[in-house]
Amino acid sequence: MVVFGTSCTNARRRAYDLLAMAVQTEWGLPQLPSIARRDGGKPYFPDHPELEFNLSHSGELILCALDLAPVGVDIQMVKAMRPGLPARVCSPQEQRWLEEQPDLWRGFAQLWAMKEAHVKYTGTGLTRSISSIPTPLLSSGQTHGTVEGLYVQIYSGGGWMGACCSTHAPPSQITWVTLP
Repeated sequence: MVVFGTSCTNARRRAYDLLAMAVQTEWGLPQLPSIARRDGGKPYFPDHPELEFNLSHSGELILCALDLAPVGVDIQMVKAMRPGLPARVCSPQEQRWLEEQPDLWRGFAQLWAMKEAHVKYTGTGLTRSISSIPTPLLSSGQTHGTVEGLYVQIYSGGGWMGACCSTHAPPSQITWVTLP
């Protein structure tokens, strides 16, 4: 598995450019294969069902994960949101964990990225309450954990948090690239 990242303007529009570069670099595919969506909305390559990928973008950042097994990835900008949001979307254990964090909104972005990565891994979409999507509650400095038999890796930088979810340990680092 590999996780690529980039920073660029128009991140939403450029996400598939990062995916095209990633599949060429990792799998030697000269162009981006056609993409379809499974039930639940998860994208896949119908002509290459053995190749798995997932994309996320937030602000000017994009993450792309490639693997030969299902994978989910998410990136979130850290920003203050409605004060009642954590209580609505976090489990009681997650709410207690958030209360212990030095930065509420950074902790919230971490939980949200893990929840999104988990849902994107399963490909089911939001078919259950957000608060019921499990996350590992990591200790300070811890960057990975497991939940429901899945590995979750946390990524962070100035003003953002990311997560990758898979049946095996995701890489500890993002491979940052510049798009042409």
